[in-house]
Amino acid sequence: MVSVRTAAAPRVWRVLLMGACGALLTGVVVTDILWNMSLASMFYSTHVSDAQSLSLPPMAVTTSLNELGNEDDEKVRLPLAWEEAAEAPVARLDGAAVQIAHHLYVFAGYATIDEVHTHVDVYNLKSNTWETSFAIPGAMAHSHVGMATDQRFIYIVSGQFGSQCSNPTARNFVLDTQTRAWTQFLPLPDPRYAPATQLWNGRLHVLGGSKEDRQQPASEHWSIAVRDGKALEAEWREEVPIPRGGPHRACVVVENDLYVIGGQEGDFKAKPASPNFKCSRQKEVVYGDVYMLEKDATRWTKLMPVPKPISHIEFAWVTFNQSIVIIGGSTMNNPATKKMVLLGDIFQFNTQKKVWISLGQMPYKGKTVLAAYWEGWLYFTSGQRDKGQSDPEPKRIMAKTWKTKLEI
Repeated sequence: MVSVRTAAAPRVWRVLLMGACGALLTGVVVTDILWNMSLASMFYSTHVSDAQSLSLPPMAVTTSLNELGNEDDEKVRLPLAWEEAAEAPVARLDGAAVQIAHHLYVFAGYATIDEVHTHVDVYNLKSNTWETSFAIPGAMAHSHVGMATDQRFIYIVSGQFGSQCSNPTARNFVLDTQTRAWTQFLPLPDPRYAPATQLWNGRLHVLGGSKEDRQQPASEHWSIAVRDGKALEAEWREEVPIPRGGPHRACVVVENDLYVIGGQEGDFKAKPASPNFKCSRQKEVVYGDVYMLEKDATRWTKLMPVPKPISHIEFAWVTFNQSIVIIGGSTMNNPATKKMVLLGDIFQFNTQKKVWISLGQMPYKGKTVLAAYWEGWLYFTSGQRDKGQSDPEPKRIMAKTWKTKLEI
């Protein structure tokens, strides 16, 4: 009898110990879930007004609807199948583009760091042909421009005039795509590099960018009433500043809300006294911030950030089915080599749920690609690609055009 009681006692203690461990583990899991829910609630309810910056607690960014518990909303996605389309007439970096129906208008950009393009190429998405080329005005910027369209007139705003890290201009132009006629437009109050630019509620909005030294972020926000390629007011109006300034970001309108996505603080700048404005490396901070301005245009709302810090995406986006799709870009520099790191991700922002979803990968990593969407096909052309699968540093400037079937 004694031996039986002695053997049973350890078993009882083991059972009690296992039960206590299980309860402790359950408590940890529940606490972790509640903490993440609390952070998400704080994130979505945060607003900013005027130029006030936000300091949010760190959080794990959700990139899949499944992680939010909405499994029925997430499609099972296969890897994207890319096809080469008609190659562009020239390779270009930091060019600009807008889509009007089945035509993609592709503007200027660098051919090399020492040479810039001075023309527009027009790509017909329907026939997969580059139809025509024509010159830009001699006084128009060649890179880092802001651009928007009303589906006939294209507004070209500010930007860099010349190669390397040349000076910015405040000059603006308008292209009538039906007549191919160029007209000058009211200049900006100050020159800007790569300002976020969009037409919204009958006004041309210009936000952020870099100031004249190419390095200092600008947070100013100007607008002017426009119609049929003409200004309806004699001067630009000051609007609510963007909470975080800087260039190389996407500026998009969906269902009457204005979104500004990603960007960076700092950029290359010209070496002092350099006769050809030779570029010198400066400190850059890339961020994934997303800000939304609602139709009353009085208050910015900070939304879920892009899953990765992202820049060089000003014309690398399309919209359809209540979504914004971002292609490629660049992210924070390699901390060891200090070299730029390119992205090959394709991200979708669901403007109803205000969440980001990963859709897949490009055929290679690339920045400042120029995007379009036509009849279920996602296109991109131009930009600068990586050195290879295992090396995300930038290398060749591209002329290739790619497309993949994408339906959301």
